[in-house]
Amino acid sequence: MRIGLVGLGRIGSFHAQTLVGLPAVTRLVVTDVVPAAARAAVDRLGDGRVETAASPEALLAADLDGVVVAAATDAHPALLHAALDAGLPVFCEKPVAREAGDALAVLRHARETGVPVQIGYNRRFDVAVAAARAAVVSGELGELHTVRSTTLDPAPPPPAYVRTSGGIFADCTVHDLDTIRFVTGREVVEVYATGRAHGDPVFAETGDVATAASVLTLDDGTLALVSSARYNARGYDCRLELHGTRDSVAVGLEDRLPLRSLEPGTTFPAGTPHDFFMDRFTQAYRTELAAFTEVVAGTRPSPCTVEDALEVAWVAQALALSVAEHRPVRVDEVRVDEVRVDEVRVDEVRVDRGDDGGSPEPG
Repeated sequence: MRIGLVGLGRIGSFHAQTLVGLPAVTRLVVTDVVPAAARAAVDRLGDGRVETAASPEALLAADLDGVVVAAATDAHPALLHAALDAGLPVFCEKPVAREAGDALAVLRHARETGVPVQIGYNRRFDVAVAAARAAVVSGELGELHTVRSTTLDPAPPPPAYVRTSGGIFADCTVHDLDTIRFVTGREVVEVYATGRAHGDPVFAETGDVATAASVLTLDDGTLALVSSARYNARGYDCRLELHGTRDSVAVGLEDRLPLRSLEPGTTFPAGTPHDFFMDRFTQAYRTELAAFTEVVAGTRPSPCTVEDALEVAWVAQALALSVAEHRPVRVDEVRVDEVRVDEVRVDEVRVDRGDDGGSPEPG
């Protein structure tokens, strides 16, 4: 099949390498706001199946079967609308849009066209996360009562990125939120969060925090505890624990876990700690894009829809409000009924380079 890729920053370049390695992809057309980046991608890949397009418009007119959007967040809505207008299944890194109205407009458009959209929450495709989901579904854990999810980055993204990221909950914690929702099959109904701005002054300047702790109440009463941080000197720490009345299981409890045990005689973990999210989730990203080729082929529905992305966006917004107002917040307080939001359509397709500047997973 013929796939187009918009944006060749860090994650876009990684996706380009992954796409040319998928047997289903027979042709890859790439474009970037920096033309030299597109040409460099073709040279780097050294594959005769890869070619460049001068613009997103030219790419969408290049007789494609599907499109991957790895551009900067502000370009997502316009590119999603353009792909939907062209009738092309589209994979888009999270988030759908920076503003709720823009995201809801994409949701409406996708429903109107019936064209599938897959949003890039890569942890769903991690083998251990999938096994955790299976353990919940099978009932082997018994009644789930506690979930713990952790995402600690080794270093924060650049200040320029922090200023436009939407904050730690919208940029980083959303991955934990999506994983919790995916694994448990439940919705978050109430949150309470606290946080601390430390390290780079940009966090305090932007009203953001560098470390956050969140308590989520799910719709069946299960409690989820989420730890998020921009500074973790030992490495990239991403874990999930599920505790039930019959058993407890963990994701990320392996030899490259960036923790140092102080128990006498203990050698675990003995491996080199993960130092980057792309290192930790390399195979998950590959599985995710392989799944998209199945969506393009029409052999499976989208495994992560616009509706899914919106649900975790509401929770992230509730967490930010909780920190700002120092109180519990019900998710219904921030959720916007789509029928009350004027439809937003963007006529101009604008694409910025999809370089997320060292942030947590873009997708």
